[in-house]
Amino acid sequence: MEALLEKARNISTIEEAEELLCFYHPTPSSSFYRALELAKKAHASQKRKSGEPYVIHPILVATITALVSNDEAMIISALLHDVVEDTEYEIEEIEELFGEDVEHMVEGLTKIDNIREVELIPSSSDEKLISSALTFRKMLLSSIEDIRVLVVKLCDRLHNMLTLDALPKDKQQRIAEETMVVYAPVAHRLGISQIKNLLQDISFSYIYPDAYAYIENYLNTNSQNLHLKLNDFVANITNLLREYGYAEGQFEVFGRVKHYYSIYQKMQRKGIGIDEVLDLIAIRILIKEDIDCYKVLGALHLNYKPIISRFKDYVTLPKENGYSTIHTTLFNDSGIVEVQIRTFEMHKTAEYGVAAHWRYKDGRQNKSKVNLEWLESLQYQNDSVEEFYALAKGDLFVDDISVFSPDGDNYTLPRESVVLDFAYAIHSEIGDQAVSALVNKRKASLLTTLKNGDIVRIITSENAKVHCSWYDNVKTSRAKEGIRSACNQKLKLSDQMASKNILTLFASECSDITYPEIEALLSESKFHENVYKLTSNSEMYREVISEFRSKFSERTVACKTPQEFILEHFKLISNKEIKKVEFDYCCHPKTGDEIVGFYENEEVVIHHKLCREAYKKMKAKEPMVFVAWKDAIAARYQLIIALQNRQGILADLLAKLAKLDLNVLNIELGIQSSDSAEFCKLEVETKEKNLKKLEEKLSKKFKLIEIISLDDAYSKK
Repeated sequence: MEALLEKARNISTIEEAEELLCFYHPTPSSSFYRALELAKKAHASQKRKSGEPYVIHPILVATITALVSNDEAMIISALLHDVVEDTEYEIEEIEELFGEDVEHMVEGLTKIDNIREVELIPSSSDEKLISSALTFRKMLLSSIEDIRVLVVKLCDRLHNMLTLDALPKDKQQRIAEETMVVYAPVAHRLGISQIKNLLQDISFSYIYPDAYAYIENYLNTNSQNLHLKLNDFVANITNLLREYGYAEGQFEVFGRVKHYYSIYQKMQRKGIGIDEVLDLIAIRILIKEDIDCYKVLGALHLNYKPIISRFKDYVTLPKENGYSTIHTTLFNDSGIVEVQIRTFEMHKTAEYGVAAHWRYKDGRQNKSKVNLEWLESLQYQNDSVEEFYALAKGDLFVDDISVFSPDGDNYTLPRESVVLDFAYAIHSEIGDQAVSALVNKRKASLLTTLKNGDIVRIITSENAKVHCSWYDNVKTSRAKEGIRSACNQKLKLSDQMASKNILTLFASECSDITYPEIEALLSESKFHENVYKLTSNSEMYREVISEFRSKFSERTVACKTPQEFILEHFKLISNKEIKKVEFDYCCHPKTGDEIVGFYENEEVVIHHKLCREAYKKMKAKEPMVFVAWKDAIAARYQLIIALQNRQGILADLLAKLAKLDLNVLNIELGIQSSDSAEFCKLEVETKEKNLKKLEEKLSKKFKLIEIISLDDAYSKK
């Protein structure tokens, strides 16, 4: 792939592009030539930003596609992918000329750009996130019917990345960021490591040019030494395998220096400089049969000391994208070397992923061997496109573990998944009804972290209750969606009950109106759909009270106008006298949590809105008042932020915090540091009471390691 891209970078004429395409697709059909001529005709008058003829782009996208897959329908679709979008040709003409198969793919590729954004309503003001989220969702939803659409789109993006230099700096940055957070994860999930690694490295060079240059300079300076180590180890392994009876042609050993972005990730993850990265080089051994993978592994472990904690067997337990390889890390005289052992057949899947099913087989995709469950599972709709993006991306770009049911069924989960993730992976009803589990025949809670190879039996009950606080403990989008859905229903029900209880208390002061009558009023009121908002929206509370008084004016005595009370940290509204606020110690709400207040003898008792005891009280129709956190009180938080180790970074940090209206109370720099990163602990205060919202806001600006609320609602200031 690198050799192809190097040639593609230097192509400036249509003839050169055609020649390269024909080299990688040496047995073209007449349909291929017709598609090539149509592409040249359709784009004849168009130029790229670089000034080159536009048609060079689809020709080179088709060339990359031809390297990835020999499926000619994909190659033709790549040639025509911009024809319907950018020229006068219609999709019906594509079907007439090239058939239904090509037409479906071209239409899918066109949809990715054409799906109207109003269909995916953004709920955030962060334009970059919305743009990336929309692109992400369009790609996935447009390719569910035919995964080949996604493969061609990745080839399209890869060629676009080669020509970024022709664009303004701000556009380079935006496209590189989108590539890193949208396209690379999709390539990873499809198992196309060649494209994933290249997309990451090229994006990395534009997003963090200084870090890229630092790694590049180090590798260039130490190139001779690294390649000497590499060649020496390759020679030793080759000789070792011959000693164990493997003849020339039965195996292949080659080495490489790791990809730039992979090195950068390791530096960031461990907080170390590149000179501290011990395994900059990796060896790959290809062998003929599956059983030979284990024979070679045995030979290596008998002759080199392995690091057992880094051993991974993806041959017995392949990743969900089909990746099968044994990973082991060995000590040798010159340091640590990562070794990958796989068959030649496994190598095809590792390099080309899902596309290998077309590259090495005739005909259309073999659906029995291409696992698309991960893609189909992303079809659920969320109100927030950004939430869809965050959840789905979390599923796409993580290391996997394999967990088994007692019957031996294998479930692939993200690393650090908990028992509840496994329950939802089996079925949403199992997740909703899960109460505990047996992990390797030992009793375990639903939040027990699972390890590779665990055998898990889920224990269920129809009386199970979903805990909303578990949302942040689960890792999979399916589990998060299940908890979110259950909690939203519970929260809405709680708000509806609380609203009726608040109005009932108001009515008790000035009329004989009953609870059922209040329910009837709300069911016909213009506020019916949004009545649950009454508990958190003081304006709506006042509007509903006004409508209530108007509706029952003949049956009400002189109703006292609701008053606003400011007590402790709270704003309360009621026509009852309130002299004191207390907490019930069953739920311990933190500043910013959603709360409710129960009224008794001029005193209000505060509960968390999702507290079990509060739910019982609401269900029992106990009297309630409107309560909210007092706006004037600033919430305090502790932050830990990772900073680049460069001059002026602290000044930049403080300036950005000021723009976010965060007041810094205390700062501790250098609690842990390395050549490339430094960690800063801060105590800040802000008017933002919602910890989740603040976390989202900060994460957009900083590499946020931790955020903790320092305010306990029980403590008095």
